[in-house]
Amino acid sequence: MNDTTPPLHPMERERLRDESTLVVTVKSSDQFHDDVTDGIEALKRDGAVDSPPTLSFTSYDDLMGTLTPRVLDLIEAVRREEPSSINETARVVDRDVKNVHEELTRLAQLGIVLFEEEGQRKRPIVWFDELVITLPFDPEAGDAAAAAP
Repeated sequence: MNDTTPPLHPMERERLRDESTLVVTVKSSDQFHDDVTDGIEALKRDGAVDSPPTLSFTSYDDLMGTLTPRVLDLIEAVRREEPSSINETARVVDRDVKNVHEELTRLAQLGIVLFEEEGQRKRPIVWFDELVITLPFDPEAGDAAAAAP
């Protein structure tokens, strides 16, 4: 993922608020494409897809580079403390405002954090109660398996 990831559509934001779990996984680009295609077919057939919101990375390195212990601490602090702004979030985690702003913006681009604008402030929100990380160790996983430690 890069910083050009588009922001979530308002309908996607509302759907996320109804969920309590975010699944994070590693899938090759081909697997991701197949899953999206299957989901579209299921929508056409049944009108619904019953699966939790999932964030897929194409390699273990990308996942581990994004969800570092420092970032996970930031996510947990936002969830636990419910800060009213980015500045307050920086105070809660005792870090530089610019760095916290950059990390929260990246997390928002990925759909991990949502922002509610309140006047001049942007209040970060972690919409899920549980983060589940699945790491497939499948030799057919393409570039995901190649990045395995």
